[in-house]
Amino acid sequence: MGATKWSTAFGAAGLVLVAVAASATAQGQTPHARLAGRMVLTNADNGRTVPASSGGDVEIRLTHTRERGFTYTWTAPQSADSAVLGHASDATYPSGDATAVFHAASPGTATVTAQRRCLPDPGSLCPLLVETWKVTIEVK
Repeated sequence: MGATKWSTAFGAAGLVLVAVAASATAQGQTPHARLAGRMVLTNADNGRTVPASSGGDVEIRLTHTRERGFTYTWTAPQSADSAVLGHASDATYPSGDATAVFHAASPGTATVTAQRRCLPDPGSLCPLLVETWKVTIEVK
């Protein structure tokens, strides 16, 4: 196991310490943050398979993007197997961001998905495209 890097972030909630596993980067994986027993996944984790500990929480934080007169927004993430990864909370925001928290309830594998949709500026038309964000969580 590689070294752990610590970074600090100041926000509305105050000081937050975030541990990022350097070994994940070395193995070509997108590192995901762990906050006090809670794994945090973001847009960059799309397509990944990640381990989680039974009894822990998995938080998903998806952020909107804006490009060429379009805002791409997210639906609330959903677990495909609530027995493995139970829903604790979710929220969508006017900005287009979406969050969810799941509890790793029992050993097994569950996928979490969310959809990214386009919202056009006035006078623009969006491409008819819906993208899916997907992560596979292996609870041990």
